[in-house]
Amino acid sequence: MRAEDDAALETLFLPFIDGPLAWPSPETPGGALFLRARDGWPLHQRAWPGLVCEQSFRPEAQALERSGLSLADEDDERRHALVLVLPPRQRDEARALFARAVARCAPGGRVVACLPNNEGAKSGEADLARIAGSVSSLSKNKCRVFWTAPLDGPADEALAVQWAKADAPRRIEQGRFVSRPGVFAWDRIDGASRLLVEHLPADLSGHAADFGAGYGYLSTELLSRCPGIVALDLYEAERRALDLARENLAAFADRVALGFHWHDVTRGVDGPFDVIVCNPPFHAQGRGDRPDIGRRFIAVAAQALKPGGRLWLVANRHLPYEAELDAHFGRVRTVAQAGGFKIVEGEKARVAQTPARRTPEAPRRGRQ
Repeated sequence: MRAEDDAALETLFLPFIDGPLAWPSPETPGGALFLRARDGWPLHQRAWPGLVCEQSFRPEAQALERSGLSLADEDDERRHALVLVLPPRQRDEARALFARAVARCAPGGRVVACLPNNEGAKSGEADLARIAGSVSSLSKNKCRVFWTAPLDGPADEALAVQWAKADAPRRIEQGRFVSRPGVFAWDRIDGASRLLVEHLPADLSGHAADFGAGYGYLSTELLSRCPGIVALDLYEAERRALDLARENLAAFADRVALGFHWHDVTRGVDGPFDVIVCNPPFHAQGRGDRPDIGRRFIAVAAQALKPGGRLWLVANRHLPYEAELDAHFGRVRTVAQAGGFKIVEGEKARVAQTPARRTPEAPRRGRQ
């Protein structure tokens, strides 16, 4: 979603632009905290004294920094006169965020939140009311902004304690991995990633990277199946996921040099690497396809690989990545197609780049 089209961000600030809420004065202790903040013109239409932002998604955090906005440390537990929230879609994660917002409110402070109507606005308003007491709201731009009365702690303390743990890390897949609500495919092995793992050759070796590592599934399987990998760098834009990956890969730390990077791959990556694996994202903040993200992952991978280095990529079959692969790799082959996904290997040319030589596709398996 482009910042100028961020209707939820615009609507979040309407109560302070048109009334009925007043922004905390510069003299008010604590100022305002913005949880899951996003940059955009509503943040720049007027001064918002005392505003600090919190954001665990690296591209959004960098956009806020580039705009001169202050970022708060997530471990900072100071309380604020106002807490703004753009809740996520995942409900357990959103409930935990509401509980945290109420806990971060100073006595007499308010929580103000906004959601698009088609992303659970009414449910979000009801959830905030359950934990904080009565709320008021207004609707505009196909969104709903809702806010509490002045608070002195949660209206339902037991529920607040319960919801504060709603997105806590937990074991999944018979205890193999630690995950948490809100990260990609948090409660399962993603089908595309599983298909890629099934086709990874055991001879992959050297220094590897995982672009968009999530909670570390691909990295774990790569190290388990490929004993020739001696170093692995994980790049992940969502800090909450990267923290999980650290835990999930701890068992390999004595055998392999591991690097964990809170990083937006589309901004480039230092190499060189012998192997890159990735299941690139193809959505941003909105719901529509964003194949440009995957294409950029491919271009960055080509730049970061050594001559002769190998990219192993999985993607939805309909995503148009072939031209980008052919433009950047000396050899490209479709390894498998199944379940709506495709597995592609790209090998970087060992000499000056020539147009890719495409090998015949492997026989298709499964449902098409």
